[in-house]
Amino acid sequence: MNEEQIEMLITQTINGASLTIPAYLEDIKQNQETLKVENPQEFVYGMIMGMALGMSGALLSSQKEMPTTEEQMKVRDIIYKYIPEIRERIFS
Repeated sequence: MNEEQIEMLITQTINGASLTIPAYLEDIKQNQETLKVENPQEFVYGMIMGMALGMSGALLSSQKEMPTTEEQMKVRDIIYKYIPEIRERIFS
């Protein structure tokens, strides 16, 4: 899988996860007694970033060879460039 394909999958994952933001925020609001989340937006931000990083880690691990540090850093950089957009969707 080349870098363009990886970026496309990461973008799809982030976009799909971002669609769930309103539902996550509402769920946290409705279950505050149980969840005891102090900052719902930061919690959801962590969930979205975890989804993106976890998916890309699984994707890299499924390749024939273990990913190099350089490959891992490229994937991280692809995800990190979406941080402003993710935060905007959550905090606006």
